[in-house]
Amino acid sequence: MAERQSERERIVVGVDGSEGSKQALNWAVRQAELTGGWVEAVIAWDVPQFHGALGWMPPSSSDEAALEGRAQSEVTSAVEGAVAAHPTVQVSTVVRYGTPASVLLEASRDAALLAVGSRGLGGFKGLLLGSVAQHCVQHAHCPVLVLRGQEE
Repeated sequence: MAERQSERERIVVGVDGSEGSKQALNWAVRQAELTGGWVEAVIAWDVPQFHGALGWMPPSSSDEAALEGRAQSEVTSAVEGAVAAHPTVQVSTVVRYGTPASVLLEASRDAALLAVGSRGLGGFKGLLLGSVAQHCVQHAHCPVLVLRGQEE
């Protein structure tokens, strides 16, 4: 009998196009292959606030569609790159409206692990986690793994 996806460990990965998030996704895919789990690649999109001469200006629906489309393209591209060497691993993509921290915290419910990247900054800044990674470490509903990208 085939094992149901819900019975296997789900590894959630925050994807944002950064080197750190790519490293987190690659790690998660390798880990899922070793453990028989599956990966959920999550990307958040949000509408920037615009202020003009007449005050706050709401974005048009075409702006929102473009932002969501870019997010979908970003997560799809990242997943294609990560699974190329691990074609047997099941990876699903999730595109959600909201701030990255809030979307990842919600996705962390019932997950075995949340993996996120942290910007690869050198010097003193390299000692600090990014704000999203820090928020996830403090508030996620599961263990959090933070992977740092290569220094630029």
